[in-house]
Amino acid sequence: MIFPEIDTPAVLVDLDVAEANIDRFQAHCDAYGLGLRPHIKTHKLPMLAKRQIKAGAIGITCQKVSEAEAMIAEGGIEDVLITFNILGSEKLARLKALAEKVRVSVVADNGETVAGLAEAFAQARVPLAVLVECDTGAGRCGVMTPEAACELAVQVGAQRGLRFAGLMTYPPIGNEAAVQDWLVAAKALIEASGLQVDVISNGGSPGMWDAQKVSVATEYRIGTYVYNDRSLQDRGVCTWDDCALSVLATVVSVPARDRAVIDAGSKVLTSDLLGLEGHGYVLGRPDVSVVGLSEEHGVLTAQSIDLTVGEQVRIIPNHCCVVSNMLDEVQLIRGGAVLGPHRVRARGQVW
Repeated sequence: MIFPEIDTPAVLVDLDVAEANIDRFQAHCDAYGLGLRPHIKTHKLPMLAKRQIKAGAIGITCQKVSEAEAMIAEGGIEDVLITFNILGSEKLARLKALAEKVRVSVVADNGETVAGLAEAFAQARVPLAVLVECDTGAGRCGVMTPEAACELAVQVGAQRGLRFAGLMTYPPIGNEAAVQDWLVAAKALIEASGLQVDVISNGGSPGMWDAQKVSVATEYRIGTYVYNDRSLQDRGVCTWDDCALSVLATVVSVPARDRAVIDAGSKVLTSDLLGLEGHGYVLGRPDVSVVGLSEEHGVLTAQSIDLTVGEQVRIIPNHCCVVSNMLDEVQLIRGGAVLGPHRVRARGQVW
């Protein structure tokens, strides 16, 4: 067995690899004068967020108010960007409380979100920094044109309790030139309206090594890079040796010469395919395919499966961010040494 002391299924995080990933991309951003603002949705661990900041990150990115609350609870993290339209009185009240503890900025791509933020922060001691989210081609949230970005920026700037802080985008992969042109045009329009564009936040792990090509950006947001996964390896962004997160599973059945069943299903490996065939890569066994998942079972196939009941396997998942959110704890390791379990603090309200 690989780690006989660990009950399976389990999520392993190799700290040596994760820390090397953190340092490598921090050095890349430093070389090009880019602020690095890692997205903690990948690991959800304050200890790793603090390691990223120690390496030189300017702050962190969160997707939810609850993630930000968990991240700052232990201290040591002072700058948080939440990259999601925040709506509803309860979330806004929690956002306001958060902003009284640390430096917070948020995004908005519509007037309704801006109005809610303005109402919540009308009497705030410090205005809330708001970035206009821009759709530069990825087809998710964001205003669709530079003109719309300028219009919303002016609306933000006119609200009591709010401060227009800049622009934010999640870009399409491999189209840096178009993203650069879009953001340059929006910046020029906004500055012509009399507002400053202090921050231009770009980011995404698939395009990490080309971050510098969007030179108008002041910071880069990135999450998956801390662990890496099969989807990034498939894109050539990393190697298998750069993958810090893996799923440890036990073979529970070998019903046929070409098939085995493990105790890790969709509740651990996730059903995300991200354009790939199969549900993960079995380390040391490139001939084995993870062909199917039910909730608690994973099916492995190979011409000759050559596995026995009770044997352990390690699998690099297609999408590590979702795996991090599946279990309440991960098992920390350094190389072959087990350090023990560690609570995933920003998963729900476990902090």
